[in-house]
Amino acid sequence: MAARDPEATRARIFDAAVAEFARYGIAGARMDRIATAARANKQLIYAYFGNKAELFARVLEKKMLDLAESVPVDPDDIEGWIDRLMDYHAAHPELLRLLFWEGLEYGTAELPDESERQDHYARKVAALQDGQDRSVVTDAIPARDLLFLLTALANWSVVVPQMRRILAGGEDTDRDRLRTSIKEAARRLTAP
Repeated sequence: MAARDPEATRARIFDAAVAEFARYGIAGARMDRIATAARANKQLIYAYFGNKAELFARVLEKKMLDLAESVPVDPDDIEGWIDRLMDYHAAHPELLRLLFWEGLEYGTAELPDESERQDHYARKVAALQDGQDRSVVTDAIPARDLLFLLTALANWSVVVPQMRRILAGGEDTDRDRLRTSIKEAARRLTAP
């Protein structure tokens, strides 16, 4: 009989939940599919993570923390930050799918236990505000609005790849050209 490894089981459940929520959203996700994919007992999911809404919140929180640690805002190199953000989302499209599903299903409602995510974004806004205070980023747009605009620029082509293909083209050269255009737009939005 194999020895139990609770941490490995938690990790398998987490990975299966990321895939399930990214594909089906919150309402469409099924705990039995997560359990099957994780090769775990369904009751363990509830024991480790709580109900489906709590599991989704923990999945999204962890994925957002990974992003924050991997791609901090750099007001001294906006174009480089946009590049790194686009690379991150290309490598981890599930995060934007999770955020998109959250928006579709919860709308603008403030969710329980959202304080860590608010702190995550507050740190990013503070980094842009620091750049504004040092005059390396324009202060014509409030830092929080600027973060929203820059993030939208970097993320939109991953969120709606069909629109990217229709409007900008689907070839590698088209994606490269679009990335250059997005970085130029970001540079112009932030230029002091």
